[in-house]
Order: sequence, then C-alpha cells, then structure tokens
Amino acid sequence: GVVKATGWSLAEYGGKIHKFIAGDRSHERSKDIYSFLLKLRQKMRQSGYFADKNCVLNDIEEEDKEEMVGVHSEKLAISFALLVSEPGSVIRVVKNLRVCSDCHSAIKIISKLEGREIIVRDNNRFHCFRDGLCSCRDFW
Repeated sequence: GVVKATGWSLAEYGGKIHKFIAGDRSHERSKDIYSFLLKLRQKMRQSGYFADKNCVLNDIEEEDKEEMVGVHSEKLAISFALLVSEPGSVIRVVKNLRVCSDCHSAIKIISKLEGREIIVRDNNRFHCFRDGLCSCRDFW
C-alpha cells in the first residue's frame, strides 16, 4: 500500500523551534493551543467557513473527518504562534508537506479574522496570507 509521510509544521518562538504534528497533544502548551483553536474555529464558522473534508482518508467516519482536518499541524502551529506572539506581528510557519485545501482556506480566513500576515512555507512554495487572501491566488 501507499504510505503517507507524517505531516509536521514548525513555528519559532523564544529562540526555540516548536514542532507540531496533526492531532498531537505533546506540546507543553497543548491545552492552551487546543482551547484557542476551538474558539478560532467557532469564529471561522461564524464567518462562513466550512471544513473541506476531501483531504481526509476515505476510511474514516464522516463525523471524525471534520475533527481530523481541524487539528492539522499548520493549524496547531498557527494557533500556538497567535497565542505567544505580539498582536499584529507576522506569523511564520514551515510545513514539510503541501498545505491541504482545507488548511489553505482556513488560513485565509484566520489572516482576516486575526488581522495578521501569515507566511507558510510548504514543500512547494511560500504562501503569504493577508486580509483573507493568499499570494498564490489559490493556485498551488
């Protein structure tokens, strides 16, 4: 069968690199990160966001799919960065795989809701999200 590489995202804070894996709760600030992300997802839904569950494997129960895309590594890294950084500062994240369509849509909304520039380097390109738009013009 096909083996998919584990996706991870990196965010720098306090002179340290923080690594996030989808659904992982081993980070020392996990409780804060997940709490923040839950509130952020509620704000996103109020702004018209719906999870794109097409990037989740098909052998997973439908109700579990939204939860799975909701805790992708880049969402955890961005939530952490939003928690610890100065308001208005640029968020920078590095991801080892391509950003999925759900995360791309979500980060556009997050950039607008939080008033932040969010730069994500995936394995294909730099994405610069600002005010609900991405520099790739949704072509990646």
